[in-house]
Amino acid sequence: MKRTITPVHEVQTEWVHLHYAESSIFKEVYGFVGTQGTVNLEGVRYTPVGRPSKTLLVFMHPASTLQLLPMPRELARHGAHVLCAGSRYQRNDSALIMENVVVDLGAYIRHAKEVWKYEKVVLVGWSGGGSLSLLYQSQAENPTISTTPAGDPCSIKQAGLMPADAFIFQAAHTGRARMLSEWIDPSVLDENDPDRIDPGLNLYATTCRPPYSADFLAAFRAGQRARLRRRTAWVKETLETLRRKGGQEVERGFVTHRTMADPRFLDPTIEPNDRPIGRCFMGIPETVNNGPVGIARFSTLRAWLSQWSPDDSNADGVTCAKSLTVPFLAIEHSADDAVPQSHVRQVFEAASATDKSMTVLQGATHYFLGQPEMLQQAATICLDWLAERGLHD
Repeated sequence: MKRTITPVHEVQTEWVHLHYAESSIFKEVYGFVGTQGTVNLEGVRYTPVGRPSKTLLVFMHPASTLQLLPMPRELARHGAHVLCAGSRYQRNDSALIMENVVVDLGAYIRHAKEVWKYEKVVLVGWSGGGSLSLLYQSQAENPTISTTPAGDPCSIKQAGLMPADAFIFQAAHTGRARMLSEWIDPSVLDENDPDRIDPGLNLYATTCRPPYSADFLAAFRAGQRARLRRRTAWVKETLETLRRKGGQEVERGFVTHRTMADPRFLDPTIEPNDRPIGRCFMGIPETVNNGPVGIARFSTLRAWLSQWSPDDSNADGVTCAKSLTVPFLAIEHSADDAVPQSHVRQVFEAASATDKSMTVLQGATHYFLGQPEMLQQAATICLDWLAERGLHD
């Protein structure tokens, strides 16, 4: 793949508002989405001044607003048209249903083609947006999902999803549920009391120091899976109890403590790469483990099944990649402190696309913090790859 330095353009920013009709049996999102029968979405489109394009690059994360990432604007500075699409759950994933986010993404892509008149759309799956975008593409090519993991109807089959024409998977993991299965703290004995723990599985005990033995890691990973399944069993039992009651209470929120305990954060011998040791993308792992911003900390019953349960979630990147047929570019950041080293490779190897490539950006962190030259290199890799396929001028 050639490496070309493209011209730098002035970038203009456009606020995007979409809305479409959708009914809901109860209100799940704070704000004006749900029982009023309308879903409202907002995003940001970046376009280089004076440079038209037939192709739109679309970034979407289930719960974040990706316009603050450096990559979308950098791509626009080098001539690409870029949309950062926000879901109905942006900035709050406690009630997030992945199947609904797929429909939200479909609304943006339809708008891009029918209103903005783009001929081609490229999905750029960044971080948590990777598995979401893979789920979208798999359902756009072959819609099969008619209900959420909780058994509620969803509108994927009725949405008329339009497939993307190419796919870039960058600094992305295999899915939220898989991430939780590798991060959740297996030492917790009582979900209602995070101080009751099994000292033999406490990653942060003073007696537990890396490098970890193979026996410890095997017990630790087995404990993670067991805890996650116990939590999921409780979720299903609670949901069924509410349904049997037949009253007006149909959903419930809850807290899951200690969800940031991956041995890879502390042991550089596990899947070695250039990541910092003793830190993760949210700070000090032990602090995050029981802090308020840990993943899956606050959830509803339905959201847990849709996004956090490996046995139930539809948004598994490896599974969805198996049906991927469009040109596929995977980019791993070798100093990523958010995405485990093996995840990008797993998705790349699972992808069924005959036209697929993978590259590793040596030394790149998750957010390119203080790495402007690395950021430009990443943009160049993407745009050269797209140009070779007639998707960028």
